Amino acid sequence: MTSTHSDPAGAGDQLSLVPAPSARDGGDVVTRPVARVVIDTPLAHLDRAFEYVVPAELSDRVEPGVRVRVRFAGRDHDGFVLDRVASAEHAGKLAPVRRVVGEDIVLTPHLARVCRQVADHYAGTLSDVLRLAIPPRHARAEKGLEPCCDLEAPAAPPPAGVAGSDAAWQDYPAGPALLRRLAAGEGPAAAWSALPGRPASLDWPAAIAEAVAATLASGRGSVVVVPDHRDLARVGVALTERLGADRHVELSAALGPGARYRAWLSLLRGHRRVVVGTRATAYAPVRAPGLFVVWDDSDDLLREPRTPYPHVREILRLRAHDTGAGLLVAGFGHSVEVQHWVQQRRVHPVAAAPATRRQWAPRIVVAGEGHDAARDEAADRARIPSAAWRAVHDAVRTGPVLVQVPRRGYALAVQCSRCRHPVRCGHCGGPTQLPGPEQQPTCRWCGEPHARAPCPECGSSALRSAVVGEQRTAEEIGRAFVGVSVRTSRAGQVLAEVDDRPGIVVATPGAEPVAHGGYHAVLLLDGWALLDRPGLDAPIEAWRRWAGAAALLRRAPDARVVVTGVVPHGGARALEALVRWAPEWLLSAELDDRSDLGLPPVRRIAQVTGDVAVVADLTERLQAAPAGAVIEVLGPTTVPARLDASGETPAAQQIVLRSEGSDDEALVAAVRELRTSRSAHKAPGHVVAVLDPADIGV
Repeated sequence: MTSTHSDPAGAGDQLSLVPAPSARDGGDVVTRPVARVVIDTPLAHLDRAFEYVVPAELSDRVEPGVRVRVRFAGRDHDGFVLDRVASAEHAGKLAPVRRVVGEDIVLTPHLARVCRQVADHYAGTLSDVLRLAIPPRHARAEKGLEPCCDLEAPAAPPPAGVAGSDAAWQDYPAGPALLRRLAAGEGPAAAWSALPGRPASLDWPAAIAEAVAATLASGRGSVVVVPDHRDLARVGVALTERLGADRHVELSAALGPGARYRAWLSLLRGHRRVVVGTRATAYAPVRAPGLFVVWDDSDDLLREPRTPYPHVREILRLRAHDTGAGLLVAGFGHSVEVQHWVQQRRVHPVAAAPATRRQWAPRIVVAGEGHDAARDEAADRARIPSAAWRAVHDAVRTGPVLVQVPRRGYALAVQCSRCRHPVRCGHCGGPTQLPGPEQQPTCRWCGEPHARAPCPECGSSALRSAVVGEQRTAEEIGRAFVGVSVRTSRAGQVLAEVDDRPGIVVATPGAEPVAHGGYHAVLLLDGWALLDRPGLDAPIEAWRRWAGAAALLRRAPDARVVVTGVVPHGGARALEALVRWAPEWLLSAELDDRSDLGLPPVRRIAQVTGDVAVVADLTERLQAAPAGAVIEVLGPTTVPARLDASGETPAAQQIVLRSEGSDDEALVAAVRELRTSRSAHKAPGHVVAVLDPADIGV
């Protein structure tokens, strides 16, 4: 074994070294006897291929893309064969491939290229991306599935009758043309703004199913990625109705290891051509892909929480570019990154005409505006003003009502009842919460119970809720509407759907169940909690969460959405975009501001967080290096301390690195150098570097 470049530290301890790979072994000549292998290791400085000799008895099985076991630094490691070559770059001895794990070529040439591109884009390592892209082997699943057909064989003909319908796209002027291009084998790239409140036959899952059917009619497959299991279920039903039973597979974390690997293998071996699933589905090995779809690309569930922290949006863009396939970024709106693509003409917008949008957009009522201000002087201050109560009262008699609450829990912050001074933990200084009714206040950081001490400002011992979650909201609404069913839906306890019977659902953003026939009224409470989030994407995220709930409203003259907790006539862009149902206007305005200020996505950034000494040393080196002329260093700033397992509060700092202009190569190189140098030198301390972080606290 040797690196194709140089020997890494500690790699000299090799066992079973053999002569140079041109020699005979057992009388058989091995053609292309050198295998280049990428090793599964978290060490950033080992991000390269290593050379191993292929024993004669394994020559027929060691193919590019198979899993292998090799010896590295005195231990057996898993790896993937990248290719085989006739001679080694290293003139010395090479270690042999020890064994082949499985018979499938799990790392296809397309996937190998894309994973390398993803690693380079995010300054990560190929092995880190492969760990995300290829699931662990499950031998029983391999044996229970028919072998793979020839990878070079032409694609099987599509099922009869899967093309021809574009009913769900008729209200979008560019929609039918998009489907025609997919059916013709082309690769259009589009950013689609879906209409809200549509019947099931015209709603966004049906539209995606029609796009998949058009692609399948061209003899190509499709990959559809959605944020969560509720969206997965809806798209799965639409695909079954459109394509027929057993025409697609579903991938999600809910499947067990065996079932998930079997579904993944069915795509690799060509038994299925269409897949829908959550985040990891972005790497699904669909044969001859013709369309990549992502729904609601602003959802944070689509960003990988493990290094190198890639986003599904970027993975699918790279895959579409590599294969010449179509790319469809879909949602009621999209991210500012996609709006930047639209501005650069990398994708084309697909949206309804203004008159059609006004026809389908929900009716939005802002508490405290218009005639409501004269009827209720406290409408702009009350958490649930009279307009909201009236909307629930009128709607709940005939059908379900949705109440969206930004935060989950009971009372997430407690303050003095007299002077409104926040109650802090006496142990760590963290915020104090009330976990539930008739329970003692506790600290949200360390969990210590709150000692009933007098308020340091006024001396009062009485407490009140400052920030209310969905549990307390459900309790208050239940008291007001006696005899009406009140249910909650939140992370970990999500209701998938509700029927048309009268009732009230109190849900946190992203956990709103779908109502058969739509909700008769929707309340969006505590709007300030979304608008005041400390992040660059706060306006866009507020609109996305509001729109996701408002889109579930039924289309009827008396149905309405009531927004509370916002300043009437305050001019908040997110609120104005919601009332007008104009996401493109909001995104364009945000992108213009970021262009003027040099903020993402116009200029790429990296966020580096770690121990004070490590961050200080990095800051000094970056400012002194020649690359400092093209990398702007912002900070350092202090990261809020939290208690760790030892009870201490370790100090941490953060810097933001920003590229100068449109050239981001120096920024990527700086982050890669940080990771590789610390890995090679086993540097002490803790540091995390993230390119294109999900949001920037401001």
